[in-house]
Amino acid sequence: MTAVAVLRLPLAVDLSGFVKLLQRMQVPHRVSEEAGEQVLWVPANISEDVRSLYERFPAGDPDQQLDIPIEQTRQRPGFAEQLRHSKATALVLLLSLIVAMVTLLGENLETMRWLTFLDFRVIGDYIHFTPLADSLAAGQWWRLVTPMLIHFGILHLAMNGMWYWELGRRIESRQGSINLIGLTLLFSLVSNYAQFVFGGPSLFGGLSGVLYGLLGHCWIFQVLSPNPAYRLPRGVLVMMLVWLLLCLSGLVSMIGFGEIANAAHVSGLLIGCFTGLLGGLYNRRKLAV
Repeated sequence: MTAVAVLRLPLAVDLSGFVKLLQRMQVPHRVSEEAGEQVLWVPANISEDVRSLYERFPAGDPDQQLDIPIEQTRQRPGFAEQLRHSKATALVLLLSLIVAMVTLLGENLETMRWLTFLDFRVIGDYIHFTPLADSLAAGQWWRLVTPMLIHFGILHLAMNGMWYWELGRRIESRQGSINLIGLTLLFSLVSNYAQFVFGGPSLFGGLSGVLYGLLGHCWIFQVLSPNPAYRLPRGVLVMMLVWLLLCLSGLVSMIGFGEIANAAHVSGLLIGCFTGLLGGLYNRRKLAV
């Protein structure tokens, strides 16, 4: 298993107490001296846990209950603390909530038309769509990504919001807010365009294409470069992939869930797996240096 440098400290810092704590917890580790520093190396998959443990017990703690697995040594942060470290995730969800209110969850077509992939006009009982090229020529480039903020119904918003909070926070904590925003926009662009190409002119929206992108990113990144932040419960991965297959089969639409943006889901998953592949390979190579 790949070892990573989890701590780099001056030689004057006494690490002996913390090393004894690791030994008694049976955590694999080694300490080396490099360029006037002492470096603590641990397996990559527990590096964040060891760093968190050092923040709590830098001198070791003889009263610590050492039979507790290292994954359980971190205190679960409260909602306010989670929010403080998940600003980009919260921003996307806040924008989705605001759009849901001003569009009345898809009922206010006059407002919604400013955020849809294609501009449109309602004439009688028909919707007339403006060609995408015309909208882009008019400078309306935001249409390529803003459909992710549109939701049709409270259940649609709640489910997508819950999963974005769960997956977005993982990426933001591991790769930062800028990377999460970049990935979100990329996944939205790819999934929206794929839905337009395969589904034709239509009204579609929601974060689900982005969610499958985030899922694929975490999944492949974790396979190539294990990290606690991206460790998804196996049941979550299986459930979302099974749901994707059910949607592709047409069964979900038949039982009354409405039209499903299958092209957005599949393309989101594929581009997410691709970014996870690139990120995982880069991170593994960086750790091996």
